[in-house]
Amino acid sequence: MLTTTQRDLIKATVPLLESGGEALTTHFYRMMLSEFPQVRPLFNQAHQASGDQPRALANGVLMYARHIDRLEALGPLVKQVVNKHVALQILPEHYPIVGGCLLRAIREVLGAEVATDAVIDAWAVAYQQLADIFIGAEEQLYQQNAAAPGGWRGARRFRVARKVDESDEITSFHLVPVDGGPLLDYLPGQYIGMRLLLDGEEVRRNYSLSALANGREYRISVKRELGGRVSNHLHDNVREGDELDLFPPAGDFSLSESDKPLALITAGVGITPALAMLDAARHSGRPIHFIHCARNADVHAFRDWVDAQVAEHPQIRHYVCYSEPGAADQADATGYLSQELLEQWLPAERDLDAYFLGPKPFMAQVKRHLQALGVPDEQSRYEFFGPASALDS
Repeated sequence: MLTTTQRDLIKATVPLLESGGEALTTHFYRMMLSEFPQVRPLFNQAHQASGDQPRALANGVLMYARHIDRLEALGPLVKQVVNKHVALQILPEHYPIVGGCLLRAIREVLGAEVATDAVIDAWAVAYQQLADIFIGAEEQLYQQNAAAPGGWRGARRFRVARKVDESDEITSFHLVPVDGGPLLDYLPGQYIGMRLLLDGEEVRRNYSLSALANGREYRISVKRELGGRVSNHLHDNVREGDELDLFPPAGDFSLSESDKPLALITAGVGITPALAMLDAARHSGRPIHFIHCARNADVHAFRDWVDAQVAEHPQIRHYVCYSEPGAADQADATGYLSQELLEQWLPAERDLDAYFLGPKPFMAQVKRHLQALGVPDEQSRYEFFGPASALDS
């Protein structure tokens, strides 16, 4: 339990984290991944290279330090992190490795004069407090997934039943359990974790489930990323009949029950969770505004399927925006999604539920546009690697 003195020491580090937190967490990751190869599969190396993962951790540590007196304010962040941990199968034995490296990084980056023994002791207690919160919440989800119909714990073997090209960049993988048993249901918008062995090295990734749960198969739709180690392997080397290890579905970005108008706003491969959401909501009768942005028709996946839903359900409106359209491409607008376009395409009544997903600049822009148009913040939802504050900045 943190003492009052230790809480004060934690709060005193906030200015240091604000100015140098990213340098600290970059050093932390470099140290941990070089000295403890057993945890490397739990971290996406592309996110390391881009700086996203150190930046997200720095923001998370900063938020924890700021709210050390009222941890309930961390609720949304804790839920998001717990779901990502469960999808990747983070276990209690991983926490001491992370904690030990984080304390060393604090000492080595801030220096012994600033990171005194008292400061390190305070952060050790604070880290264990946070770790206990995560471990307890994660264990609850692990047990819940294992006990649910069709559920399991750890890895389960799946076979690629079908592989379907959806666009020049996106391919769908239809996955069925090798054991032939039933499948755990999931909420529209959730994702699964995948474990692969590439060139003798274990890697793990999360992929959104791009179709509504049906108890028989899971579908993921993967974009070929430039230089993406796993996405290119899936596109080029995984064939129908091959087997993959999957972890149970997880994620807190999911469609909630509501009778308010629904706006699904996506760009690129961000369309994948919105497909399951649209499938779940299309019979509800609620007005649905499906807005998708892509470079052009060649890379626009699932347009025919969405158009078919529009033809069958008149309450659905579908709008397409292409930033680099081809000569024959048909779109409702060209360029980037502006506030003016959103104002035209969304219902006049701003008491709506908006879900958006895509590249970070796109999401930051959509978030600002929705705020400017008067959509309540609590009804504006998105999936993002890292705390929401990173989009605001």
